[in-house]
Amino acid sequence: MIDITNPTLIQIPIVLPKWKNVGKTPPTLSEKVYEILTNDLSLSGFFRVIDYQHLPPDLRGKEGIPEAVFLKEWMPAGGEILLAGETLLDSAALNVRIRFHLFDLVEQRHMVGKEYEASLQNLRAIVHRMTDEVLLQLTGERGVYNTKIAYVSLHGGNKEIFIADFDGANMKQITQNQSINLSPAWSPDGRRIAFTSYLKRNPDLYLIDLEGKNLRQFSSQPGLNAAPSWSPDGKQIALMMSMGGKSDVYLIDANGGNPRKITKGHGNEASPTWSPDGKQIAFISDRSGSPQVYIMAADGSDVRRLTYEGNYNTEPSWSPKGDRIAFCGRVGGRFNIFTIGIDGSGLQGLTSDSGDNESPSWSPMAVTLPLVLHGQEGRRSSLCMPTD
Repeated sequence: MIDITNPTLIQIPIVLPKWKNVGKTPPTLSEKVYEILTNDLSLSGFFRVIDYQHLPPDLRGKEGIPEAVFLKEWMPAGGEILLAGETLLDSAALNVRIRFHLFDLVEQRHMVGKEYEASLQNLRAIVHRMTDEVLLQLTGERGVYNTKIAYVSLHGGNKEIFIADFDGANMKQITQNQSINLSPAWSPDGRRIAFTSYLKRNPDLYLIDLEGKNLRQFSSQPGLNAAPSWSPDGKQIALMMSMGGKSDVYLIDANGGNPRKITKGHGNEASPTWSPDGKQIAFISDRSGSPQVYIMAADGSDVRRLTYEGNYNTEPSWSPKGDRIAFCGRVGGRFNIFTIGIDGSGLQGLTSDSGDNESPSWSPMAVTLPLVLHGQEGRRSSLCMPTD
């Protein structure tokens, strides 16, 4: 198994022979499967993909799933894992069937074999599902390949909300109000997005569904209504509001009623993020003189400071497993992403020497490192080795 908690791991070399076309399946379809699969594995950060074009000449032309008894002939490929498969297109029904087998080349054994079938239009989804299964076999946890990302993009001079698959495919514009829209936050059931918009000239909080319909103004108090964070049970939203002249963290029921302030410090409080069990909220406060990460109970009690290193730490994001918090810290004039244990121990830098890196957001299953909106580098793993 891959130890996904080890920060010094080296990527596992995984061999991908040429995908086989079964029957009258057009070669372009298998090539597309191979392309999506290679990209999935590379984006995970766990693997160093050895594609068929970089195999030794006597292996380069082999395609499809080998018999386990012939695994030794794949040792010169330079990998520890072999992932091979084939594609069958039912042209009459426009269905596609993908079969794959995973082999451990070090121990010379078969690990798992599965088959998926779906309509041709869902090709990407079943390849993502296959990659999820591969990651499950090698890490013990499913990946995030069938999850989606919500983000802000400049469109026609305006900042609009978009969603896309985890790999950037199937991009879809959600808001089209020609305004400034910020800070999208998924509801726990994945059906709605909360966000801040200047649609009516004030930074108000709105809710919208994934079809870009059923837009609802959720909080429109004078001043800021920003940085929404859903409670894990979906019954409340924590957000930053500035009704009292300074910013504070408030809770609002999911129906839009009962707003109540839960921070009581003399400084500015912002950027709430819930713990996975819904019992605590991390947030930013400058009550000590500079922005730092704090943790409090969900009712605002038991406040404690979490970060002490650095004089500017913002944008906390609580990991789905509940054991760490990612945040953005300024060091040497540059912003980088860090994680820290919820007891304040184990501070770890994730980015460096790659410009400014901000707004961390954990993948739903917490298998990979936090997604970094402005980062560039990724890394991970070695063999000891998303909403859906």
